[in-house]
Amino acid sequence: MTRPRYDLHSLLEQLDPQANLAQRHLWLINALGWVRGQGDSVPDAVGRLGLLLDAVQARPELQQRLQTWWQTLVDTVDITALLADFGFAPRTALLSELAERLRLKILPGSPETIDATELFTLALPSAFDAQWLAALPADLLDRLMMELCGSNGHSTRWQRALLDAMTYCAGQILSTGFAPELRLRMTPEAREAQPFHALIRDVESLRVEVLHSLRTPDRLQATAQRLRGRLDACRSAATSVYGHFEDNGISVGLVFRLRQLRARIVRMRELLECVLSPTPALHGARLLGHLVQVAQERRSLRAVFSANSSLLAAKVAERSAETGEHYITRTPAEYSAMLGHAAGGGAVIALTTLAKFALGALALSAFWAGFVAGMNYAISFVLVQLLHFTVATKQPAMTAPAMAAKLKELGSGEGINAFVDEVTHLVRSQVAAVLGNVLVVFPAVLLLTGGWQLWSGAPFLDADKTQSTLASLQLLGPSVLYAAFTGVLLFASSMVAGGAENWFVLYRIDSALRYNPRITGLLGPARAARWALFFRNNISGLAANVSLGLMLGLVPVFATFFGLGLDVRHVTLSAGQIAAAGMGLGLLEALQLPAFWWALASLPFLAALNVGVSFYLAFRVALSAQNVSGVERSRIYAAIGARLRTHPLDFFRPRHSPPTI
Repeated sequence: MTRPRYDLHSLLEQLDPQANLAQRHLWLINALGWVRGQGDSVPDAVGRLGLLLDAVQARPELQQRLQTWWQTLVDTVDITALLADFGFAPRTALLSELAERLRLKILPGSPETIDATELFTLALPSAFDAQWLAALPADLLDRLMMELCGSNGHSTRWQRALLDAMTYCAGQILSTGFAPELRLRMTPEAREAQPFHALIRDVESLRVEVLHSLRTPDRLQATAQRLRGRLDACRSAATSVYGHFEDNGISVGLVFRLRQLRARIVRMRELLECVLSPTPALHGARLLGHLVQVAQERRSLRAVFSANSSLLAAKVAERSAETGEHYITRTPAEYSAMLGHAAGGGAVIALTTLAKFALGALALSAFWAGFVAGMNYAISFVLVQLLHFTVATKQPAMTAPAMAAKLKELGSGEGINAFVDEVTHLVRSQVAAVLGNVLVVFPAVLLLTGGWQLWSGAPFLDADKTQSTLASLQLLGPSVLYAAFTGVLLFASSMVAGGAENWFVLYRIDSALRYNPRITGLLGPARAARWALFFRNNISGLAANVSLGLMLGLVPVFATFFGLGLDVRHVTLSAGQIAAAGMGLGLLEALQLPAFWWALASLPFLAALNVGVSFYLAFRVALSAQNVSGVERSRIYAAIGARLRTHPLDFFRPRHSPPTI
């Protein structure tokens, strides 16, 4: 904490109501800094404020100077901007708010300002300020108001400022509530109730009742209660938009606008309570303390992004969970089907491996080599999807949200057993997929490269390429690190998939494809309907496959450009490359070469890291997005350990009857 720059005597001597704007504001900053002290003791700060008031009260000429200074301050700086707008984005857009917060973090503020919000953040910059403001007793606050204002009607001026701030807040609430992108997403009941239409009228009615000299307590309370009901109705209407998001996709920008709207409604409630309070000084101090907390939040980039992207993360995780359910096998028939799908995926990846080597022989520049390689992967993964095959490493990031959703159902011992069953199903499915991929891609590449060698009379890979391929896949080299990095890319592709499907649903692209006159005129109604259904069913997989392929090809290129030296190691592709290198050497010679066996030994580790890293990242995101907490991990670990001891084969092959622990 910053130490006070002045002692009390020097501070009071610096008070000059005739000084320029910056000097007057600097005195306020220094005075509050002296009250704050070391920022480590609330009673000391409250006591210092009392000492300051005692010193002022003991000197009538100083008291007069302080009141003149305060009158100049309130005439120069409009506090209504602070009360109404502080903590809210100047424009209801997430990107502009992120840019504004970045500016506040980087650029220093100046006391030469008539903006109350800028002066407020300079005068009360610490979270400790909220603590000592909240601890100020009512009698000390009344003394402070008397020393600052005398008996010249400060209470009425404060009420006018609060009422003006409520009017400004109401205007912003109406602007957002009437915005078509939110209004059209409200429920029909909320739109018919028209809660926003009469908000300004109710605020103005309150103004009349508060400032009218002949008001009665009953009329004032009735007007205030009507305004409270109006604010509750506006908040309910805004909340109804979230129901639309559940079925029709989420936009981070819209969520940001909704949160701004609801926060302004809460601010209006706070202002209303201050207006009605029998102890205005006490409630005013509490409100300023709350604004100090808002100021701390206002500086955080992470807070605004995480708060407004949490619903999108939840929806992405939810959509991934729906997809992930299809990758978990629970019966012998499903297990056999998974093996068959994985075998088909391995056969396609065998062709992908040969295409990778063939494209590498073109000697393209770094970027275009990465782009062509990425397109090769993307086309292959899309082909796997369209043929209803599977690639093992794509599953974990999809199945993790499904597993996180299961944690919500934990409770009794039966719930723990059911979750352990799901764990065994998942591990067994993943093992089947990896084995199906690897055990097919390896012999398929051997056959294809052997056929090429018989047809052309030359090995598919020359000696240099064979040696470099085996050297790059050694267990004791960087391949393990690259496999973990590949797991990150696998996770990223699943997030792209969930986001793409959310976007597709949010903007109703399937409906546009089905009914847009230009599209139906070009394709015909029947074909347009088929394409709409196809994309609705496959948009997630297409986005995942294309993004993953391009990342596998291009990310290493960009990493090399920045000197990071990262590469990718995908277990299925690596198995195919080892097979191609082994055939290039000759099978008998390869079997006698330690480098070949070290490369083979890396495959289980590549598989574990590809799968484990992507699953872990997706699982953590899903836990956060689905608000899963309070899970007794020790009970889960104990139950999984017991299953491993009693039925270890459950993790590798399906049982015909459920086990008991």
